[in-house]
Amino acid sequence: MDQLKVTETKKEKFTLLSIEGSLNSYTYSDFQNKLYELIEKTNVMVEMTNVTNLSSAGLGVLMSAIETGEEKGFKLYILKPSEVVKLAIDSTGFSDHFNSIQSEPEAQW
Repeated sequence: MDQLKVTETKKEKFTLLSIEGSLNSYTYSDFQNKLYELIEKTNVMVEMTNVTNLSSAGLGVLMSAIETGEEKGFKLYILKPSEVVKLAIDSTGFSDHFNSIQSEPEAQW
């Protein structure tokens, strides 16, 4: 069974969501609920170093959250995307839509 672990850490200017495991059609709902709730009211950084799979369902969640954040005046950053995540994002043709960074200080809040 695929599992996804989501850890939330509140920071001064944003909330950090660390996710580990497979982000796919079976596991995305908890992540989606948490991310949508946060992006409505704060900046969010999603740490994806330990993501082993990113399906179209997971990509859809991220893209919707980016759009919602833009509407509300908040930003979403992808922190340290794994190779799998980079490939999935590149495959969308929208890689310039995603803010991928390698360290927290790179974020422009």
